[in-house]
Amino acid sequence: MKKIQGSYITGNVTILVKGNMPELFFQKCVKRGIPVWEIKKQGKMECSGKIRLHDIKDIKRIRRETNYKITFIEKSGTPFLFKRLTRRKEIVLGLLISIILIIFLSNIIWEVKITNVSKDIEKKIVKQLNNYGVHPGAWSLSLEPTSVIQQKLVKDIPELLWVGVDKKGTTYFLEGVEKSIVKEKEVHGPRNLVATKKGVIKNMYVSKGLSKVKVNDYVEPGDILVSGKIDSIGDSDKKKKEGKSKFVASEGEVIAETWYKTKVTVPLEANFELLTGEKEKKYSLKFGDFKIPIWGFGKSEFKNIHKELNENPIHFFKWTLPIHFVETTLSEKTYNKVKRTKEEAIKIGIKQAKSELLLRLQSDAKIISEKILQETTENGKVKLILYITVEEDITKAEPINQGD
Repeated sequence: MKKIQGSYITGNVTILVKGNMPELFFQKCVKRGIPVWEIKKQGKMECSGKIRLHDIKDIKRIRRETNYKITFIEKSGTPFLFKRLTRRKEIVLGLLISIILIIFLSNIIWEVKITNVSKDIEKKIVKQLNNYGVHPGAWSLSLEPTSVIQQKLVKDIPELLWVGVDKKGTTYFLEGVEKSIVKEKEVHGPRNLVATKKGVIKNMYVSKGLSKVKVNDYVEPGDILVSGKIDSIGDSDKKKKEGKSKFVASEGEVIAETWYKTKVTVPLEANFELLTGEKEKKYSLKFGDFKIPIWGFGKSEFKNIHKELNENPIHFFKWTLPIHFVETTLSEKTYNKVKRTKEEAIKIGIKQAKSELLLRLQSDAKIISEKILQETTENGKVKLILYITVEEDITKAEPINQGD
């Protein structure tokens, strides 16, 4: 009879049957539905064969009905293997500790490699990674996914155009692409300072060059504010015609009052969620769709919960196991509904418009005043059109063509 599939997992036993025509005993077993395989004739009065472990009771029952003698000569299969191991607790304990230690070491970051960026950017990346907890010696299962780390780096380091984050085994690989910052070409040699925007001059600080405008003058884009062409005092008209003028690189600052028209919309009612700062963490092991909690049992006491899941696969050497370590962060949140009066909405709209405008201007620009040109209320929203006055430097260097 062929070997029974899976008999090693469930366990099997080799029996020796002694008596007159022992093969008849195995025939009785087969008639009773007990599988027997590898039947061998050991002698005239002896015959051996293999049976399943859980068929022993039935075999003993058949033996009592006959005059045959049965001896168990060999045991094999996982049940007997486990039984032998349990007798050697030191070996089992050592094996379990070794496996746990290997899994632990396989899920620690041993190295972080950063390529394709300058030394300065590399230092910034390392600093940010340390803030995220990504550094040699860190427990990788508690870290955020590589996609989240990638997004954070691009957001926190303005010089990065793109960065790729990849985890292979116990090493994090990062490859970055820096932004190509196109700087305005610096004008060398003789130059004028011209206006970039229309406005009214409020202050002037000229260290080199000849002022062409005065305070309270109105200027248009392209108007010369400070000239780099200086005629010597006392020179005759003849010398001026002969090109005896002096050319310098104009330097200075011209502060002008400029104007901007902007639109903003503010709702009279706003709904938003607010995190209280109270948190709970739960940890579990995930096998497919099945989870086994290992820390943080019971139901959360928070009424409203914001849940964040962080799943990391567990590694064994270079292999990724079909097991995930899941960290669940439960944050308490509250729902808030705000109703604003029309006056409050207008104040918020003005503040919002100013903030957005300052983001588009130079850092030294100052908002002087604002005026509401139009105000409407539609569908529970206040719409404003504002006229904002700003004081800012409007100069731009422009080279002088001395051949003209």
